[in-house]
Amino acid sequence: MTEQRVPAVLSIAGSDSGGGAGIQADLKAFARCGVHGMTAITALTAQNTVGVTGIQGVPGDFIVEQVRAVAEDIGVDAVKIGMLFDEPTIEAVDEALGQVGDAPVVLDPVMVAESGAVLLQPEARQALIERIVPRATVVTPNASEARELTGLGEDASPDELARAVHALGPRVAVVTGGHLDGADRYFDGEMLEAIEGPRHAEGASHGSGCTHSSALTARLALGDTPLEAARVARAIAAEAVANGLREIGSGAGPVDALGIIDT
Repeated sequence: MTEQRVPAVLSIAGSDSGGGAGIQADLKAFARCGVHGMTAITALTAQNTVGVTGIQGVPGDFIVEQVRAVAEDIGVDAVKIGMLFDEPTIEAVDEALGQVGDAPVVLDPVMVAESGAVLLQPEARQALIERIVPRATVVTPNASEARELTGLGEDASPDELARAVHALGPRVAVVTGGHLDGADRYFDGEMLEAIEGPRHAEGASHGSGCTHSSALTARLALGDTPLEAARVARAIAAEAVANGLREIGSGAGPVDALGIIDT
């Protein structure tokens, strides 16, 4: 019997030492979706549920080398990009994407941690918009990130934010709904759709954005269309928040994408 190849999905993102977000959350979401997870670490954070106490960037040439190593041996079926921190990192990731061929790319434009720590230096925003956003198959900002990317104000509607993010060049924009009216907004240049789902205000949400974008990436690797992947990702992220580990730490608890309380 011929064995079926498991898709291999790469996270290019920062490490969260508290295990709630970043590559740690990405790997859990990949496992939840049944794909093999790989990483190219862009930055190390000293972080817990309360805040970020330190950030150490990874040299750009080593970011490229991490991507090259896995691409040459294992192959890359899809890429999720998270924390990029500064312009040299963005330049390195732009170069590294040349190693992954036509694999779909999902960008989660991480700018500020839930604790308020800055995860993308303000002067790097334009480089992100010019060099990474147009290369993305899907961009998945929350509302505040969408406003930062597009320059739209607080009065912009969810639909306007999705259209404006799409205008920056990605194939698809998905503005996540945690900071809007509860629905994600999907726009691919033609179809505008509100992706509904349950909200769990009582859950633990640290890592929810990472989980959403990683699940979406995994589903693309498994063959879903962007809309199908966005719907599944919404459901997985909502479930992870509902199952969140509220007893972990004294701040915002991490989501639980794997249902570990029930195992």
